[in-house]
Amino acid sequence: MLSVTPVGEAGARVHVMTEEHGLVHGMVFGARSRAGRAVWQPGTIIKARFQVSGPASMPRVSGELLYSCAFRLLEQPLALSVMQAVCAILDTALPEYEPSSLLFIKTLEILTALGSDPVQAEQTALAHYVRWELVVLTELGFGLDLSRCAVTGAVTGLSCVSPRTGCAVTEEGAGEWKNKLLPLPSFLLHEEETGSHAEWYDGLRLTGYFLARHVYGQRHVFMPAVRERLSARLKKESEHNINTDSTH
Repeated sequence: MLSVTPVGEAGARVHVMTEEHGLVHGMVFGARSRAGRAVWQPGTIIKARFQVSGPASMPRVSGELLYSCAFRLLEQPLALSVMQAVCAILDTALPEYEPSSLLFIKTLEILTALGSDPVQAEQTALAHYVRWELVVLTELGFGLDLSRCAVTGAVTGLSCVSPRTGCAVTEEGAGEWKNKLLPLPSFLLHEEETGSHAEWYDGLRLTGYFLARHVYGQRHVFMPAVRERLSARLKKESEHNINTDSTH
């Protein structure tokens, strides 16, 4: 479940990401009833059924709850913000009815990881989320090449990404252009690393630049507000940590 918009007294228009059909918009009757509210909310994983009455009509959706992520994250604000950003990016970046099995699987993985251990997710969610955004870019045809330096061909020492090409560059290869490149946090090159607040912010800056340029910019729309707030929060926390360290 990605988003829910009330319609009438108890119905709702819902946006759902499916494995076989991609992003689907549909109508749910009774979505805002006492029983329905637990199922039809962003971040829930459901077993959905679709009924279509005609080629031009919006599908009627029904379903049953399989897993609720948001409910488990109510006391973990950072992890909850990550879940909300996942739903918002999928809801606004994906074209309708274009499936991506890889992105569907990666989305299930991140939502399951967030809900299975919310306390741990507060420490690791951002690393998973930035990697997930890289998958979004790749599946939409704007993948970054972080495998080797575009200038020297080196596969180690990668520290920057060209905002023009989306290719990784070493500090040596960057030369005098270093200040014009985007920082490449090391956790994106090493799966075992979870990163720090400052590195998470650099990761969000990196993926956010290409999402804004290629995905949202081409349609002349803004990035989802929840994604912007997440980036602003990480910037503030990373600056606070730097200031705190400098006083010791």
